[in-house]
Amino acid sequence: MRRILVVGASAAGLAAAETLRREGYDGTLTLVGEEAHAPYDRPPLSKQILSGEWSAERLPLRARADLDALDLDLRLGRAATGLDLAGRAVLLADGTRLPYDGLIVATGVRPRRLPGEGDAHVLRTLDDALALRDRLGPGRRLVVVGAGFLGAEAAAVARGLGTEVTLLEPAPVPLAHAVGEQVGRVLSQAHLDHGVDLRTRVGVAEVSDTGVRLTDGELVAADEVLVAFGSLPNTEWLEGGGLKVADGLVCDEYSAAAPGVYGAGDVARWHNPLFGTSMRIEHRTNAAEQGMAAARNLLHPDARKPFAPVPYFWSDQYDMKVQAFGHLRGHDEVTVVEGELAARRFIVAYRTGDRLVGALAIGMPPKAIRGWRQAVATGASWHEAVGTASPPLDVP
Repeated sequence: MRRILVVGASAAGLAAAETLRREGYDGTLTLVGEEAHAPYDRPPLSKQILSGEWSAERLPLRARADLDALDLDLRLGRAATGLDLAGRAVLLADGTRLPYDGLIVATGVRPRRLPGEGDAHVLRTLDDALALRDRLGPGRRLVVVGAGFLGAEAAAVARGLGTEVTLLEPAPVPLAHAVGEQVGRVLSQAHLDHGVDLRTRVGVAEVSDTGVRLTDGELVAADEVLVAFGSLPNTEWLEGGGLKVADGLVCDEYSAAAPGVYGAGDVARWHNPLFGTSMRIEHRTNAAEQGMAAARNLLHPDARKPFAPVPYFWSDQYDMKVQAFGHLRGHDEVTVVEGELAARRFIVAYRTGDRLVGALAIGMPPKAIRGWRQAVATGASWHEAVGTASPPLDVP
């Protein structure tokens, strides 16, 4: 194998490239990125960059000298537009045809859009964050469409900058599908306590020049609108190329989509044998871990290992640090195992079937939740991990 191509120059793609070199690969290594920027970190976009706490110079994942040391054929500002699986080549928007012996797909996701968005903001790239940051501050009105983690983080930062914020969410309780209704209410109350106009059970028809039009006809006035109600995997360039695509690039437990082709990061939907289910995860930690795993499996096909992580994510909202391990979606029960919800200092555990599948902490030190991660990783039963001491919060 003398030509490896990594498409996607963010956390997953960079981790894959670094792992290939670390594992001894000395052939041609091409890293393609749609953005002109060198690989940079995305979680700070909705936190430190949006708030102005950090400058853009702090975002690069590696110093230029470290990138140069990887001896990459670096193709930035080039979007992939097609895949010739039989001919083992990727087509770029500028007409370039890049042959490969091995391919890692790490093209990430893009924000969902609304009808008539006009000048509405999204928050996925550095340029997105800088454009929105320049429009926030005292006397400004921001409407955020979508109260998921991204929208909630942006709303919290905007309030901290003195912006008047309206947060719109179609669900009765924000994030209830992911973290449970009671935890969702705790997070919602924090926004209310900080003066956010949180509106649930509302639908958005379109974005206009003066605000957001709801499905009931009401216009919610705004100077700026941020659309943050989900994302779509960047797989259009793969369509018709011979790979299976279904809400992401479909991969097996090794992150393989086809012989010599692997997926990594937000774009990959793979079978996680630890939980026995298919999942696609849009979190920074998973991107780096899967990039490394995909690179090793591509380079060492006779010694492949299943990619079976305990997913991890975190969120910063106001003075709250949210941390979670596991696969929380679709849970059957949530139980407080330490602390109190009302104090916004607690750990809750999640059950699916008879198994502990995750834990979430708010306002707790990192070490407080690490033991729960280990219990999830070892497949602990609900009874041995939690027992019956605490009544459940949510039993659908």
